[in-house]
Amino acid sequence: MNETVSQPSIEGFWESIVSKIGFISLGCPKNLVDSEVMLGLLQKAGHTVTTDKSEADVIIVNTCSFIESSKRESIETILEMAELKKSGRCKRLVVTGCLAERYPREIRSELVEVDAILGTNQIEEITRAAEGGIVLPPASFGRSDADLYLYDHTTPRARATPRYSAYMKIAEGCDHTCAFCIIPKIRGPFRSRSVPSLVEEARRLASDGVKEIILVSQDTTSFGQDLGLTDGLARLLESLAKVEGLRWIRFLYIYPTMVSDRLLGAMASHENICRYMDMPLQHASARMLKTMRRGGNRETLTRLVERIRSGVPGVTFRTTMIVGFPGETEQDFQELKCFCSEMEFDRLGVFTYSDEENTASYELQPKVPARTAERRRRELMEQQARIAARKNRRLVGKKLPVLIEGPSQESALLLQGRLESQAPEIDGVCLINDSEAGKVCPGDFRTIQITQAFEHDLLGVIVS
Repeated sequence: MNETVSQPSIEGFWESIVSKIGFISLGCPKNLVDSEVMLGLLQKAGHTVTTDKSEADVIIVNTCSFIESSKRESIETILEMAELKKSGRCKRLVVTGCLAERYPREIRSELVEVDAILGTNQIEEITRAAEGGIVLPPASFGRSDADLYLYDHTTPRARATPRYSAYMKIAEGCDHTCAFCIIPKIRGPFRSRSVPSLVEEARRLASDGVKEIILVSQDTTSFGQDLGLTDGLARLLESLAKVEGLRWIRFLYIYPTMVSDRLLGAMASHENICRYMDMPLQHASARMLKTMRRGGNRETLTRLVERIRSGVPGVTFRTTMIVGFPGETEQDFQELKCFCSEMEFDRLGVFTYSDEENTASYELQPKVPARTAERRRRELMEQQARIAARKNRRLVGKKLPVLIEGPSQESALLLQGRLESQAPEIDGVCLINDSEAGKVCPGDFRTIQITQAFEHDLLGVIVS
């Protein structure tokens, strides 16, 4: 399963003489890129941003439907925006993204306030939908190869991230058949962008002040396979490492069976490729991994983690696990817990299993009671909290480069930044004494000395 970590929604509102358009994006960074492309297309059509929801003539919600909680958030947001058709200026409500691709008929029949439904492959029709044109919803759940969409470096895009950091979607879709995952049916088969297109986009981003790029896709390690490339991701990273102005190149969503020596070599030998491995392992019990259609076992995963740590000294290893999968016994869970204890991952996210229709696991029995799954999640996270706090304490006294993000959300007396080991939104941050606040700006790199460590965050001071 590609890890899905909750992301704050972005909200922008477009204003023109003809209409004002509001935009809300939900879900993961991959969905955020889709939103930025749609915003770019709207901007190209002449719309400008407004920030007042009640003043929007048209509101667009880009939805997520990966698991139950994301579906619920999407539906609640649609209903909230629908209220503005009664109390505000909104005359048109457009729903796009994964929920629209997965449940077009249900949205049409049950959410009557929705005026247009666009699936994941109808991004280029967003302007027509916003301006009142006729756009047919997805004909069925899962579309033909001829309908598949993938943006490139020529596509308009209005970024919603800070100026110094940007996501780049390097591929779309997925060919894996993990039992719990609905993504291949929503997004279609795996298809990669070309290396030249990605390098050109990276150059443009760097020339616009971007210092950190984050590569995302449903299965980043498969990049280039459909184009006949061997070691495609490693080749891409080697090319991106030459782009002037990029300080950090980070990539997310690595599949366990596809980590090559060349990939590890690229990470170890290029200073601007982050030594950060984001690899959802999902479980450690051989029986559970087989049922999940993942393969492997505790021993093979242990060797993989050790190989990565040996090949990339100092690497930060982030993973996610699923507890409460159908048929998971207490013995399976204890094996997972012992594995995580032995591996001492730097970052660990734990999800309770979400029973999603149209997935292979939906028919599996017995189901694990929700209370049991939540107890297992809590136990594993409590164990990880102790591991994370211990690892963070080892950093006290060290001097490390940090990317300044701006004032802290915790206190007006502090700055906030991130280390190479901290990906945006999903990891902790560095809180920084602001005695140097007048001398730094968001996007600057400085050296800090860690003075205090917490479970997730660190505290430090800027040093010369």
